[in-house]
Amino acid sequence: MASAEPSLEQKVAELWDREQIRQCLVRYCRGVDRFDRALILSAFHPDCLDEHGKFVGTPEEFVEWALGQHGAAHLSHQHCLLNQTVEIEGDTAHSETYFMFVCMNRKGKPLTLGGGRYVDRLDKRDGEWRIAARVTLRDWSMMDEIPDMDDLTSFTSTRAILPEPVKAFMNAGRGPARDPSDPSYDRPLTVDPSRRDGYLEMMEKTEKV
Repeated sequence: MASAEPSLEQKVAELWDREQIRQCLVRYCRGVDRFDRALILSAFHPDCLDEHGKFVGTPEEFVEWALGQHGAAHLSHQHCLLNQTVEIEGDTAHSETYFMFVCMNRKGKPLTLGGGRYVDRLDKRDGEWRIAARVTLRDWSMMDEIPDMDDLTSFTSTRAILPEPVKAFMNAGRGPARDPSDPSYDRPLTVDPSRRDGYLEMMEKTEKV
């Protein structure tokens, strides 16, 4: 038997959920570009883990890391959202949002340009959608040579100065794939807590160097 057509109320409720999820991602990008800590944190549940290239940690830790990185390296930047797919099941949603970022650099080349995807699991708690787990994937970047797609450090503009422990840590993480092993297919999406432990250990090593 064919499934029943959703009611108008159900369709409107789903559209509202999708818009809240989109606004959550927009808040995140605006917060990063405006260095608005509270706005960034409003996009995440406090127990979220974000695997973000050479960083893995909580929202509070991410704010300090991301704004520190951008403040030191860039005069200004924009994070722009593009295609978005959202699958909603009850109070859990999985989204894949394409992004492009442009940064005006303090040193070196005037402009950094790159793109990737925010792969998120969002939970609706107390009527509010926020990110509960995130894997940030870099798919491309402007560069002077063809990258090694198996080397995740190839996509960062600071690859030449990255310490070896940082390179090893990044390449032990998850990268993009053109098949169902890509993190966007994970149900449910999770971030292994041991990756955060590894990040903290890696930071201790690099600080001692």
